[in-house]
Amino acid sequence: MQPLTIIPIGIIRTPYLEKQHAPRQPGVDKNLIIGTIELYPDKNFDQALEDLNGFERVWIISWFHKNADWKPKVLPPRSGRTKRGVFATRSPHRPNPIGLSLCKLIDVKGRVIRVENPDLLDGTPILDIKPYIPYAEAFPDAEIGWLAEAENAEESPYAVTVSDTAREQAEWLIRLHGIHLLDRATDILSFDPFPHSYRRIMTNDAGGFVIAIKSWRVLYAISGKNVSISEIQSGYPNEVIASLVPGTETLHDQQAHLQFHQQWMK
Repeated sequence: MQPLTIIPIGIIRTPYLEKQHAPRQPGVDKNLIIGTIELYPDKNFDQALEDLNGFERVWIISWFHKNADWKPKVLPPRSGRTKRGVFATRSPHRPNPIGLSLCKLIDVKGRVIRVENPDLLDGTPILDIKPYIPYAEAFPDAEIGWLAEAENAEESPYAVTVSDTAREQAEWLIRLHGIHLLDRATDILSFDPFPHSYRRIMTNDAGGFVIAIKSWRVLYAISGKNVSISEIQSGYPNEVIASLVPGTETLHDQQAHLQFHQQWMK
């Protein structure tokens, strides 16, 4: 087959600098994040965007520029420990690393489009933008293949409890920085709390386990079918925090981590 030439129309700006910081799908993260799509000049893209205002949601077609290879079988979050064919998933590890994101449209001004809660890394090339049309694209009763097996399986086989310390830390992060961690941790740990090569779950040197959620760490222990979350920690060690230059923003959730170290990791 002949290769195809694709020329990006712009890039998106988001706070996500590393793959592990981005959410799995648009809107999964409870934190309100604004993404800004900047289309390139001198291409008449400002005219191409006319009439897009008024649509509630848009499809964003992108290129996963940091993916170096692809995998024929992957392990989606809801698949337990069963790998699935990549074409039956939304995994970014594809033969052609094309991304498809459905985001809420905030506004369009000139060549700049603002969207709510994108799942893309900062600087991701944008290939196209299309309006979401409910009557043509919404089929709520459609069959969902292997995902139906996950929905019909035993609901939350592990019971998750949260210590007073962890809950206080989580509420502090929500109140001061709008960062939600416990819902995401509980969702993952209630299905499969054990380490796995495709999960960001590790054994903890001090005992128990730790799950990485973006740049944060949640510590927990397992007893039978019970998971007990003990505390939350910053994913950045003290020496990294101490080396930060005032006035610069180089870390994910930097201000939150700085204040968290002062409040909880003295």
